[in-house]
Amino acid sequence: MTYDIFISLIGFALVSSITPGPNNLMLMASGANFGFRRTLPHMLGISLGHAFMVSMVGFGLGQVFETYPSAKLVLQVLSSAYLLYLAWKIANAAPPKDGEAHGTPFTFLQAAAFQWVNPKAWYMAIYAVTNFTPSGGFWVPPMIVASVFAATNFPSIMIWTTMGTQVKRLLTRPKMLRAFNWSMAGVLVLTLVPVWLDAA
Repeated sequence: MTYDIFISLIGFALVSSITPGPNNLMLMASGANFGFRRTLPHMLGISLGHAFMVSMVGFGLGQVFETYPSAKLVLQVLSSAYLLYLAWKIANAAPPKDGEAHGTPFTFLQAAAFQWVNPKAWYMAIYAVTNFTPSGGFWVPPMIVASVFAATNFPSIMIWTTMGTQVKRLLTRPKMLRAFNWSMAGVLVLTLVPVWLDAA
């Protein structure tokens, strides 16, 4: 991998990781409802789970979509249904009386597994492997790309969780917390729009 390509890969990984998407929106909501420490397994699950996903795509899993185009539609339907379910859970994270979040934040394994039904995570993985994977060898090239994503992703998503914890200070009343959760749920649903516009 040349120096220019490596720098471009870092730039793509950073920008795609720090911009709004399902992962970041859920982290912000989790930070507001559960705090930074309790959201840490969620963050680690995203970073390491997505890095693993990138490596698997690099090892040839991404070719499944080329061989079986219907697999992409199945993924879109499943991911959309799951995102709608998550949006509903976020919207109902705060009870109307005491404003304390009930339920639990994502575990490490739940966050890692979510990457496989996250449309943005698939886009990031396929684009990176297609455009930045160096030629030669089988194991090393995908691992380079996956390592760059892991290194840039975690600091990026920490920002969103931190923003959530800061917002929590303003959400002292149950109605305010509920309004925030419903807003986050609505924005999460809106992330599905480009997925289906692209499929149209």
